[in-house]
Amino acid sequence: MNELSTLLQKIKENPVMYIDKPSITCLDFFVGGYLGQLSDLGATPEGYPMEGFDEWMQEIAETNLIKSWARIILFLFPGERNAFYKFFELFEKFREQKDNSKIQQSEDLLRLRQDLWFPQFDIYNEISTNIKKRPGMYLGRSSITRLDMLLRGYSLARREVGVPPTEPEREFEGFQSWVEEKYGINSGQSWSKIILFYSVEEHEALQKFFELFEEYLNRNKSLDVNEISG
Repeated sequence: MNELSTLLQKIKENPVMYIDKPSITCLDFFVGGYLGQLSDLGATPEGYPMEGFDEWMQEIAETNLIKSWARIILFLFPGERNAFYKFFELFEKFREQKDNSKIQQSEDLLRLRQDLWFPQFDIYNEISTNIKKRPGMYLGRSSITRLDMLLRGYSLARREVGVPPTEPEREFEGFQSWVEEKYGINSGQSWSKIILFYSVEEHEALQKFFELFEEYLNRNKSLDVNEISG
């Protein structure tokens, strides 16, 4: 899956597989995590594939307010589900008006050489530090669902270009089963949905996530120490 258009088509056909439900907000943060990581890896030679879409949507809405494409679409077409499907129509029109050579990603650059230097930024390292301290900077507002979508998009981008998971990313993979065990749930729901179910709203759920994630990390460290001493 080397093109944004291919990924978007798959999300449109099966949104539950990628973002749990047809939601313009979930799509926004998933795509943001995905494209942000591709850009960091140097796999988007023509820059951000959706570059100019925010401005194009502002023209469509005839507004000078600086808002994201997702917020504008949600405003024009109320309802997360309705706005989600409307996005695909609008983005296709946007692509038709844009030079194909500027929006198509080069497959050659997506095949990263083994000696390529990867940036040291790792979003999983940011969870307990910068994201926890400044969630609004990364998520717009305190939302566990937005964090989940951002992480999913980020990880998908790395898998697509063949970047091996970092140690923090591998460690995070066990968080899902740990949360299920913690709450005694084995329903197939994501960690974010489980935590949100036991919280009042998104902000509280995000704060609870940070507490649980810290507990999870400390537990893993204790297990490592016990294994070494044993």
